Amino acid sequence: MAASSSPSYRSTQALIVGGGIHGCSLALNLALRGVECVVIEKDYVARHASGVNGGGVRTLGRHLAEITLALKSAALWRDMDSLLDQPCGLRVSGNIRLAENEQDLEKLSRRVRELQSLGFWHERMVDPSELRSIAPAVSRHCLGGLYVAEDGFANPFTVTSAFRARAAAKGATFVEGTRVTGVDVQAGGWAVQTDTGAWRSRWLFNCAGGWSQQLAQRMGDPLPIRADGSMQIVTARMPAFLQPVVGSASRSVSIKQWPNGTVTIGGGHRAAVNLATGQSSIRPEKLSLAAASAAALFPCLRQAQAVRFWSGIEAFTPDGLPIIDRGSQEGAFHVTGFSAHGFQLAPIVGQLVARWAVEGTMPALLAPFSRTRFSRSSPATSSH
Repeated sequence: MAASSSPSYRSTQALIVGGGIHGCSLALNLALRGVECVVIEKDYVARHASGVNGGGVRTLGRHLAEITLALKSAALWRDMDSLLDQPCGLRVSGNIRLAENEQDLEKLSRRVRELQSLGFWHERMVDPSELRSIAPAVSRHCLGGLYVAEDGFANPFTVTSAFRARAAAKGATFVEGTRVTGVDVQAGGWAVQTDTGAWRSRWLFNCAGGWSQQLAQRMGDPLPIRADGSMQIVTARMPAFLQPVVGSASRSVSIKQWPNGTVTIGGGHRAAVNLATGQSSIRPEKLSLAAASAAALFPCLRQAQAVRFWSGIEAFTPDGLPIIDRGSQEGAFHVTGFSAHGFQLAPIVGQLVARWAVEGTMPALLAPFSRTRFSRSSPATSSH
């Protein structure tokens, strides 16, 4: 009699594909609810976007659909050390979006008026005098800005690793260096093949970031996800000159100075990626635009020395908003497409998706992030 070629399956209640911060947050929140879960990661936890993003913990400038979600996540960030049972290194520095001219001022003022009409008061305008008390080194031509004092930043690799450690301490299992090679729907759950073995689970969560479109196809849910690389510059250490995270009303730039004196300069500049190899590229001409913008806003940066560059693979949607939704098959969930701004949202998203899976009711806060919105005639427009 011929030996059976069918795989021998290990079982778990929940299988999470992707060991970024959203996969790790979801694992922790499922484990806290007593759900047995396994995280499958093709490289190692925090290898890609969740380990090399800018670390922004930002409510400033959020799309209207995300504001309440971001504010609730901000409350969790304030108690993050207790949640993770270790210091997470959150630096509450403030976040400001600069106005360089009257048009910028009017643009930011309209934003404040719109938010206040909707009952949001976390963003406020600052005049030139207050701007210079917040950021004394800013260029003299800047006229003010839009400010959130409670925003800040943290080291993304440190935080993602802390989520992983806490989830593991609560019973979650992490299987690294393992690729998903097949996905099948079966009665009562999912059968997932990997290059290190096969699994059965009741729930399957797609947290695969830049690779999530490939996994979604296997799950029967084509998603409009594009993988791209978000580039950053890191400078040599400089004397302290900047506390808040700084952006601009009219430039694609983000600037932050870390406690060790190094400065990170980014701002949405993209480069091509290779999903097959897991490699991203650098476009020096785009990074030079970011560097020039940073130096225009902070003249002291004209003397900065760039010591390294990075580009992390991230998942982007057409409207710049994430996809946080059930799949078309029972037990399937997609948590992806955070379009280079998902780090701050991870604590609340993990909490809400875990609740949704266990209790069966979609949290109202997640309604704007349906995967089906792209089939509608007028998708949301990003304001990131």
